[in-house]
Amino acid sequence: MTRTVCAILLTLFATVSLRAQQAPSATPTVPAKWDVSARRTTAKDLTFETSTGTFMSLDVSPDGRTILFDLLGDIYSMPITGGTATLLLGGPAWEMAPRFSPDGRRIAIASDRDGLMNLWTMDTRGSDLRQVSREREREVSNPAWAPDGQYIVGRKHFRNTRSVGAGEMWLYHTGGGNGLKLTDRRNWEQNATEPTFSPDGRYLYFSEDVSPGGGFQYNRDPYTGVYVVQRLDRQTGQRRTWINNSGGSIRPQVSPDGKTVAFIRRIDGKSVLMLSDVESGRETRLWDGLDRDQQEAWAIYGTYQGYAWTPDGQRIIISAQGKFFSVELEGGRATPIPFTARSSHVITDAVRFPQQVAPDSFDVKMLRWVSVSPDQRRVMYQAVGRIWVKDLPSGTPRRLTSATHFELFPSWSVNGTSIVYATWDDDSLGSIRTISADGSNPRVLTRALGHYVEPRFSNDGQQVVYRRIGGDGLRGNLYSRNAGVYVVPANGGDARLVTEEGFDPRFNRDGTRIFLTSGRTIARR
Repeated sequence: MTRTVCAILLTLFATVSLRAQQAPSATPTVPAKWDVSARRTTAKDLTFETSTGTFMSLDVSPDGRTILFDLLGDIYSMPITGGTATLLLGGPAWEMAPRFSPDGRRIAIASDRDGLMNLWTMDTRGSDLRQVSREREREVSNPAWAPDGQYIVGRKHFRNTRSVGAGEMWLYHTGGGNGLKLTDRRNWEQNATEPTFSPDGRYLYFSEDVSPGGGFQYNRDPYTGVYVVQRLDRQTGQRRTWINNSGGSIRPQVSPDGKTVAFIRRIDGKSVLMLSDVESGRETRLWDGLDRDQQEAWAIYGTYQGYAWTPDGQRIIISAQGKFFSVELEGGRATPIPFTARSSHVITDAVRFPQQVAPDSFDVKMLRWVSVSPDQRRVMYQAVGRIWVKDLPSGTPRRLTSATHFELFPSWSVNGTSIVYATWDDDSLGSIRTISADGSNPRVLTRALGHYVEPRFSNDGQQVVYRRIGGDGLRGNLYSRNAGVYVVPANGGDARLVTEEGFDPRFNRDGTRIFLTSGRTIARR
């Protein structure tokens, strides 16, 4: 490539647009550290009292006297008998999934107060906040204390090319550090979440999506199998499916004596609280008054809100129907636990900028099929569905045609006097056309309705090769037959089929052959 062409291309990508603009120079500055808790000038206060909530995760203190729960991103406590809740941690940051330490002196939470969801601990008054995990890319949530009170396991969220993601269980010391990976994710899209320890700390239970297909699907059916409860033996490293049946198995929680695993399953359209005996595997249906679980959803923060056993192992405290319930193991009777919480929030106005809906001109963000004319004096490209030509180095872009259809795949003739291109219109469908480089002498080459792409001139300018393709979900499937590579005289006439396979066709130097790419090899015809 010559220096002249390099200079032209550099100038092109620096300046080409529907309207040239000169950006003002500015000295780069380092932004100040973002404080999510800082009050903004456009903020408003909103305070209300409520006795119901949605997706409230909870825990019960080791002495059985207190319930911790989250509500609208804030952390509260209240007596296990119910009553007025006390705000422990509020503000703009989003805090969730509180869990008491084994000795009841500290509380683990997931919080985004550092800019990303991470694990934190605080004392039982909501103060002395200490950050445990310090991830800058992978969110960490679903905290669960190890029985020794020195470590916390959390679910680390991994995403790749989709916004859905997969989870791994990571163990963190309460003093911080990089953490230790306990489980590998299956892939980039199948979730694992909701870790919980056995009382002796040997086993880690968690929910995992094991549905077939290797990725997230929007039409998943929990009755044919999505989630199972897995168990990791931390001594041997063995990992095995522990609870699995029709309707799924999610959100495990081990009893204080380690003999029973509570979990949730979908039965006859309802999410049901279940019990599984560790020794025998016998399953017992306990209570079907739960909210609908999220087995079909992404469930980044869990398929169901966190719940807890009472220390005596006789009851399970769980949220459902916007309230809290105490569910007895003997008989499955569920008793509501009333509460009242005063919820205060700072509502910051959204940042908005005035926008022109239909300006006369605007900068183009993406150019397609950019090519310089053979004499290197002009550049041609497609933008916003139209073909534009611009004199180099700093001319004003101008429309090649005045047509209303979409224009695609423009290509110069060898002498630079003509341009061939494809069109699309929802009513008249596609065509192959030629036009002089100055916008005169337009001509339609194709006679049949269809879908056309990739036209190119022969070197002598006497022929045009192009490809006829099938339709799709956007353009429809009418006139999709007779696909293939065709040649037509550049001044019009009958088109001739060359081959039914291949794409990106182009003539050789003397116009006697056509080179194209096939699915198997580089081919010539």
